Amino acid sequence: MKVIALGTLRSFWEAHADAEQPLKAWYDEAKEAKWATPQDIKARYASASFVARNRVVFNIKGNDYRLVVAVAYNVGVVYIKFIGTHAEYDKVDAATVEHT
Repeated sequence: MKVIALGTLRSFWEAHADAEQPLKAWYDEAKEAKWATPQDIKARYASASFVARNRVVFNIKGNDYRLVVAVAYNVGVVYIKFIGTHAEYDKVDAATVEHT
């Protein structure tokens, strides 16, 4: 998959050093993945949640952080939409949140 907005992840782990290795691991796996359906993601990430608009919520670092992405399965692209603490995630709508 092509992951769009690596800079968003980088900015986050620069502010939250404990998230760096888990986010890098997720990124490395995602860029090598060939996700054609949500089931492909679920097979690797059992705790992933699926919401509207092809959005997927990943638990990062034992659920300390939440990562929301939009997946364009037909073209193999993953768009980073949100990364934040669990408390920050609770304040957004995962189906509509956009990184600013």
